[in-house]
Amino acid sequence: MFGGVTEFLAATRFLHREARPLERRLFATCFEGESPDGVVDALRAYRNADGGFGHGLEPDKRCPASLPIDVEIAFQSMAIAGAHDVPLLTAACDFLAGVSTDGAVPLAFPVIEDCPRAAHWTDWTYQPGVNPTAGLAGHLYALGFGHPWREAAARFCWNAIEGGTLPDEVHGLSEVMAFLAHVPDRERAEKHARTVLDQMIGTSMFQATPQPGEYGLTPLHVAPTASSPWRKLFDDAQIDAHLDQLAAAQLPDGGWPVTWEPPSEASRLEWRGFVTFQALRTLTSYGRLVHEEGGQ
Repeated sequence: MFGGVTEFLAATRFLHREARPLERRLFATCFEGESPDGVVDALRAYRNADGGFGHGLEPDKRCPASLPIDVEIAFQSMAIAGAHDVPLLTAACDFLAGVSTDGAVPLAFPVIEDCPRAAHWTDWTYQPGVNPTAGLAGHLYALGFGHPWREAAARFCWNAIEGGTLPDEVHGLSEVMAFLAHVPDRERAEKHARTVLDQMIGTSMFQATPQPGEYGLTPLHVAPTASSPWRKLFDDAQIDAHLDQLAAAQLPDGGWPVTWEPPSEASRLEWRGFVTFQALRTLTSYGRLVHEEGGQ
């Protein structure tokens, strides 16, 4: 039964057994008190000479070239860990500035066509937009790291939010919610958050109620921890239902499944480590799992 240490320990063993070094380092930082420097060290393996990140850091495309989506995973990991490496962040922002259009960047570039990738990684990912620009800028605000590209990206995002040009697509809107969660102008962010969330709820891939085994985003993607500023946008019954479903999705091997088709078995296992760490973080934050210090 969830609430004890058994499920937490099973997930811990899954991460130690199957996850890549990045998620193991994130776990060690977030749950075992290890230095966030270990997360930065793991991220360095994915860096390129241009300052960007690649090499399948986001596992759905096995591409060595630097891609904005991989930079986003790097920023997200550093923000979760509380890591702050100025040279690494500066170089990554310089890379983003070099591939941006009016502050906006695309998820990927045509170079991915030469590499194995999931079926949904096609030419739509080459268009600059709030996905991933808003998420990248949001993570930089969470890190407290200023850079001229962040300011250009923020202008692009505010123009999209206030100009009524947001996409009618759940992932892009989720990125906007991440941006609004961390920007320093809290009054401005609060003013727009409910409207953006309503747009997100109206998309076909948002699961207002749990849909076990089906791919989609849920309230727990918007408020992944109990301290999220957007937790208040959902009632207790809705959050509890999704926490119940998330807890029930743990597999006998201790990890969580993915509900889409990655490009390889290695990619699937890397994603499982990613979503297992995220599930532990969410369930522990909301009090559904108990972390026993030092438990292995």
